[in-house]
Amino acid sequence: AAFPTAFSVVAASFPDKVALLDAHNTTTYAELDRQSNRFANYLIANGVNRGDYVAVVLPRNIDMVAALLAVMKAGAVYVPIAPDYPAARVNYMLDQSACSAVLSYEEYRGMLPQSTAVSIMLDSDLAAISAASSASTNITVDNQDLAYVIFTSGSTGEPKGVQISHGAMINFLRSMQAEPGFAEDDRLLAITTLSFDISVLELYLPLLVGGSVVIADQNLVRDGQGLADTIVRKNITVLQATPSTWQLLLLADWQGAPHLKALCGGEAMPSNLVEQLLPKVGELWNMYGPTETTVWSTCKKISDAHESISIGSPIQNTTCYILDQQL
Repeated sequence: AAFPTAFSVVAASFPDKVALLDAHNTTTYAELDRQSNRFANYLIANGVNRGDYVAVVLPRNIDMVAALLAVMKAGAVYVPIAPDYPAARVNYMLDQSACSAVLSYEEYRGMLPQSTAVSIMLDSDLAAISAASSASTNITVDNQDLAYVIFTSGSTGEPKGVQISHGAMINFLRSMQAEPGFAEDDRLLAITTLSFDISVLELYLPLLVGGSVVIADQNLVRDGQGLADTIVRKNITVLQATPSTWQLLLLADWQGAPHLKALCGGEAMPSNLVEQLLPKVGELWNMYGPTETTVWSTCKKISDAHESISIGSPIQNTTCYILDQQL
């Protein structure tokens, strides 16, 4: 099943378990399922159709995840846009994706360009949204349907929208569930901006298996000591980060966590980072993959600081080719 359907099954199995925690609130699986259903039904009532593009311009909190789920439950395609992007970039992305709706907060309305897209403000429109049905939309997406469009920097200098299908996304998540592995008693600290595709693993993998997501706010992401404290306080068992963020933790004199599964990707993993991290974590994994092939395409468990650092082997249902100059 595609992710929205799979999530609803998990929510029915773990209704009272905490699914998400942000800086201010906590929500259970049942609450998240109902909230995202209300958002989805409100989108449909406001003219969003299956296959439409919907921009999500929200801060890092529970509403953001519920909004992403809602877009997919409506059969639409979400386009993540960071609220701190320059106005010109936001204009370009909205123009290129021709979004039929924008999900946001009132505080960001001024940065949104004048367009034909329906603006839905999750705070000022809350009363109307709360009156929407919390029942399932009964829209089933196919593996060929698009789940999201994420903009990369692009080789031309202009942002480029990469289209990812539900089939590609669920294959990626199921593969990650198996290796590096994620279980229902795991807690993942989500630190990646929504506009970077590795957020797909952080936000959805725990929700696919009955685990919990702790959403770090934007200030915490840049605070090495704050991250170190949060890993301990929130009993984090999985953390995915770039080498730069792992270095930030180490510079804060992080003492490590013997139960932590550490995923490192987005940049080449330097050997000195391996030497410093291996004694501090339970498992260390090197992750590799371009956005176009859905987040990570290969992974490798690193267990020896003296071995060459490999990007490993392909994930499930994926083939890698090594080409010479003649392709």
